[in-house]
Amino acid sequence: MDMISLHNHTIHSDGELLPSELARYCEVIGYSYVGITDHADSSNMEELIKGAIRVCRDINKYFASIKAIPGIELTHVAPKNIFVLAKEARRLGAKLILVHGETIAEPVRPGTNFEALNSDIDILAHPGNITKQEAALAKKRGIYLEITTKHGHSLTNAHVAKMARQAGAKMVLNTDGHRPGEFVTLAQGLKVAAGAGLSPAEAKQLIKNSELIAKEKLR
Repeated sequence: MDMISLHNHTIHSDGELLPSELARYCEVIGYSYVGITDHADSSNMEELIKGAIRVCRDINKYFASIKAIPGIELTHVAPKNIFVLAKEARRLGAKLILVHGETIAEPVRPGTNFEALNSDIDILAHPGNITKQEAALAKKRGIYLEITTKHGHSLTNAHVAKMARQAGAKMVLNTDGHRPGEFVTLAQGLKVAAGAGLSPAEAKQLIKNSELIAKEKLR
């Protein structure tokens, strides 16, 4: 089993690395797939998606042991605008669509989780104090809830895992990596999942879920 993170940021939003640098850092420490999912709203979404598609094509052609998937993370947009922007992102060719969920570490607008889960997205990132009803909606819609290794956002991992378990929603493990040092190894990632109260089997299932998503998106 290799580490996978479908939620990462580059110099094209608030990260520190070019996409190719990010992929190389992750390749060296044992990742098999990475998502290029920079922060987007209506001001930059089209540019980000087109650039991600180009660079992921290069990474997938020339890198030896890692594949990259082009996407975006809709971030701090008005909840009522999420549906429209997600639809447009899909039309533009984004393979991965994430929404910046209601983390307690940032002033995300209330209602973001609910509107995201009613939109065409793949992953609700760091959904904070997500409700049981929202987790049930994630299950119904086939949207994955994120367990994150990111400082601050990870404070509610145990709650997210509890709500997902109760509702039967699927989860993934992501780094939300912005810079070297935030791209954790598989062993470190599994420890974070254990810290959220997940069993070893459940923790490994997070990675398996990410692999299923990655393979589907790269068909």
